[in-house]
Amino acid sequence: MALITIKQLLASAAPVNGAVARGWIKTRRDSKVMSFAELNDGSCRESLQIIFAPDTGDFSAVLPQLVTGAAVEIKGDLVASPAAGQKYELQAKEVKIYGGCDPEKFPIQKKKTSDEFLRTVAHLRPRTNKYAAMLRIRAELAYSVHKYFHDNGFFYVHTPIITSSDGEGAGEMFTATTLDLSKPEALPRTDKGEVDFSKELLGKKTYLTVTGQLEGESLATALGKIYTFGPTFRAENSNTYRHASEFWMIEPEMAFYELEDDMELAEDFIKSITKSVIEKCPSDLELFAKFVEPALMDNLKNITENKFERLSYTDAVKLLEPVNERFDVKVSWGVDLASEHERFLVEQYFKKPVILYNKPKEAAAFYMKLNDDGKTVRGMDVLVPRIGEVIGGSERENRLEVLEKKMADAGIDPLPYWWYLDLRRFGSVPHSGFGLGFERMMMLVTGIANIRDVTAFPRVPGYAEF
Repeated sequence: MALITIKQLLASAAPVNGAVARGWIKTRRDSKVMSFAELNDGSCRESLQIIFAPDTGDFSAVLPQLVTGAAVEIKGDLVASPAAGQKYELQAKEVKIYGGCDPEKFPIQKKKTSDEFLRTVAHLRPRTNKYAAMLRIRAELAYSVHKYFHDNGFFYVHTPIITSSDGEGAGEMFTATTLDLSKPEALPRTDKGEVDFSKELLGKKTYLTVTGQLEGESLATALGKIYTFGPTFRAENSNTYRHASEFWMIEPEMAFYELEDDMELAEDFIKSITKSVIEKCPSDLELFAKFVEPALMDNLKNITENKFERLSYTDAVKLLEPVNERFDVKVSWGVDLASEHERFLVEQYFKKPVILYNKPKEAAAFYMKLNDDGKTVRGMDVLVPRIGEVIGGSERENRLEVLEKKMADAGIDPLPYWWYLDLRRFGSVPHSGFGLGFERMMMLVTGIANIRDVTAFPRVPGYAEF
């Protein structure tokens, strides 16, 4: 039998005799003649008020067990509530305790608790209003991603999590191995004394992926428009509020798309999934607007209602140089813009999202298409208030000889990329794509300031608990 959720009960068109509610006790209070409890099952932000009255049953034996955190089943009648702000309440007739809870030891109490503390009990923090709301929004945002691409003719593909190539050319990757590194004396060695990864299970040295882009390009040049949505990993010792060692990436790749098409898609995509969250999660967004980021709804309206500014890197430098005294890192042409520069552009100068394009080739990945000026590439970053960069993308270099030269200039061995170069040998076409960090998008739509708090179990430098 399908379980009826509290969300469904609260949305009922009429009172229900013999209703059943299951969930966890949030709070309980007693009056002289009856008791009241708030029951929540995670299906929505709102809790269902339970009334324990002497004329509907003898609850004297069970009431002491109805403490915060206890898991219960309540049977009774769903009736109109006389209290303001709630449509229904449940008049209890029968109570079943699924799991008790020691109120003295349960770390989630009805009081303000710091995010820092809640990270130490990440297995329990989803029971708080804030983190339950975050996870419901995360689920809706993920669904809206898939719906957007499905409705726009994209194919959902799965690219490898274990890879032998560095898609970013950065070298900051987690090694994936079956060799017992705790016993260096037993490791297979080459003639040079190096670890012989040819003896590895997969026959070569492998890593956890930093991107599915390269494989995505391969699939796009067969299917036209594809996207990936999966976990990625960075072995970068960065302890900032917006970096994590494990996070989820959304990466579309499109054949026959040039940079301008890429920018149009990125803007439409962000607007669409933001609108979806606004429409489907009003109560949860209300919580974040009230307790986390007072300007949240104005920020989201800014995203959905304004045309994103298109700004070349060169023009951005011209705007930033006269106000260099504001910045820790001074701006000049060739400097890779930092978060402080990005946020100045979107929050103070344009006061709306900006798509920055045509960055210097020295500050760009090897796969970005070189412009005719020989100095810049056809890359783009989408910058939004509070976050800075939320999307990075480019038109991909589709000319074999240019790509080979860029790889040589960057010191990248072409041998592991033989198959990637083949895409330029056999039916090469202009193609583009981008990557959106899902957690950063979550920070944008919730107002949560730290990436550690927009995922259930964060993985950041020095921390891999749970």
